Amino acid sequence: MDPFCGRGTTNFAARLLGLPTVAVDCNPVAVAITEAKMAETGPDQIIEECRAILSAGGSPRDVPQGEFWELAYHPQTLQDICKIREALLNNCQTPARKALRGIMLGALHGPRNKGVLSYFSNQMPRTYATKPKSAVRYWKKQNLKPPYVNLADVVSRRARRAYGIIPPAVENDVILEDSRNLARYGFSQRFDWVVTSPPYPGMRSYYPDQWLRNWILGGKDDVEYLAGQQIGRFTREEFTNGLAEVWQGISTLCRPNAKMVVRFGALPSVKCEPLDILCESLKRAHSNWKIVSIESAGTAQDGRRQVNQFNSEARQPIEEIDVVAMFLE
Repeated sequence: MDPFCGRGTTNFAARLLGLPTVAVDCNPVAVAITEAKMAETGPDQIIEECRAILSAGGSPRDVPQGEFWELAYHPQTLQDICKIREALLNNCQTPARKALRGIMLGALHGPRNKGVLSYFSNQMPRTYATKPKSAVRYWKKQNLKPPYVNLADVVSRRARRAYGIIPPAVENDVILEDSRNLARYGFSQRFDWVVTSPPYPGMRSYYPDQWLRNWILGGKDDVEYLAGQQIGRFTREEFTNGLAEVWQGISTLCRPNAKMVVRFGALPSVKCEPLDILCESLKRAHSNWKIVSIESAGTAQDGRRQVNQFNSEARQPIEEIDVVAMFLE
């Protein structure tokens, strides 16, 4: 189990090992991307779905208007995006459609390559969506116009690259849920491993930073400054208690001697010791989690981890830690 699955890296790794897996996250964008990674489908099915949707008669009913949208996407590309968006909002139950949705989320915005275009948008960051006013100012200053992007071509290339080799199918479940509610969810299985990385203290930018991808999933066509059920929006005390609730709930779902591996850190802007918070949260869980090892995981500069993804301020990153705990019934 990964109770903070994010983009589903842990669950996909479990799939490669042939292990049944459960992914949980309260962020709909994270859940959609994880479902795409776990989808049992191939490129031909994904490409066929895309082309069938685009070739169907009629125009999309809901096409966003305004200066941002005029500068973000070529008119025909935006029409195609909206057409697929509406189709997937109406029905996204099949593996091929879940994979198509994941490809749409990944290609929605990013840099303009010099060669073949890989993203649908005008020049934008790949990992987060620029706020509309800032984006418009930048595009006007740089005199950047949105190029026409053949949506079906981008989907086809991405599908063949990402789904050309399909890992063996495993039993899996991807759940949109607050991980503090796991004990009440009603799992039939028990877990031997919990591998996860909770949101770091002070992270409050999931929804605003991913507002365009959230729009694809049915959200508003403007920035929503929401925190949702995200644990990271709390004060230190509430944050620690929130983690304790998660560890306590997980303990009711684990077999004796199950192991939990937690990668944890903090934003440079938040003055705290990650290890102190994690140890205190395990203590408050009152669930017989015994720490058996603590190791340094380096800093966010060593790889593309959460601090790099969500914190744009150029500050010295805090060392991350890997903590392994065992559940003693």
